[in-house]
Amino acid sequence: MAAESLEGLALAYPQYVKLVAGAQAVARKDAPVAGKVGVLSGGGSGHEPMFAGFVGAGMADGSVAGNIFASPPPQPIVAAAQAIHGGAGVLFLYGNYSGDVLNFDMAAEMLEEEGIHVSTVRITDDVTSAPAERREERRGIAGDFFVIKAAGACAERQATLAEVTAAAEEANRNTRSMGVALSSCTIPASGKPIFDLAEGDMEVGMGLHGEPGVERAKLKSANEVAEELVRRILEDMPELANSEAAILVNGLGATPLAELFIVFRAAHALLARHGVTLRHSYVGNYATSLEMAGCSISLLRLNEKLKQWIAAPAQSPALIQI
Repeated sequence: MAAESLEGLALAYPQYVKLVAGAQAVARKDAPVAGKVGVLSGGGSGHEPMFAGFVGAGMADGSVAGNIFASPPPQPIVAAAQAIHGGAGVLFLYGNYSGDVLNFDMAAEMLEEEGIHVSTVRITDDVTSAPAERREERRGIAGDFFVIKAAGACAERQATLAEVTAAAEEANRNTRSMGVALSSCTIPASGKPIFDLAEGDMEVGMGLHGEPGVERAKLKSANEVAEELVRRILEDMPELANSEAAILVNGLGATPLAELFIVFRAAHALLARHGVTLRHSYVGNYATSLEMAGCSISLLRLNEKLKQWIAAPAQSPALIQI
């Protein structure tokens, strides 16, 4: 399924991406770009348009896909990195999951042996997956989008590998996300839901692969859900108050866009009460869990550098920003 999906993406958007020979991966159509840091994202399939949909000018240079909810093996990661390497090194960007860490680290060692320098940023935006004092253990969810956007914009300016890595770290450090699931999803290979959720219940703080959240509660309105997610993010990052930010209201696959706009409306009002000025807003399906119903909110606290990187032009299958 994953290979066919990537092939379909490349056929639908040849103006942005191309398939990487010998790997379950795509690269931007003009890769490799000489003298440019190659930004490589990736992870399990089932989260479309994350990650392959964010490959293109001003975004990632390539993306490698594992099977549904499974990390890509090291060899395809190596092949994808080779396909985008323009001589200035490669930055690995991926969510902080044990399988991804193992396989991307192995690939990095293999590439270093070939003389291709690799840097890594593991994305850790999910506030519910570990306490603040162990933030490096948190998993990456929809906030991956902001980190890819910042790193891609920085790399597009022919920055060094150290500078692009620092841009990704800056975005990751200032991003927080939290989600809520209203239904499970079904893995195609098994044909069974990945978890059970009673009618009228919701999972607060769940992960993109159905990882348990912080509580199972009775279903609430879109306004109440937005307030719950924003409140917990603000508690985790109090410095967000009275600052400028970018927001992503992300659908998990089965939530109508109309409902996501209701969530955004409520989040916008709550953030305004805390003095948060939204400079960039994104609403839609950016990081899904197959056909799961629910949503997540990601907030990026902006500084001068992040403002420039988030505002920079981008052209990819899932994001066109001019």
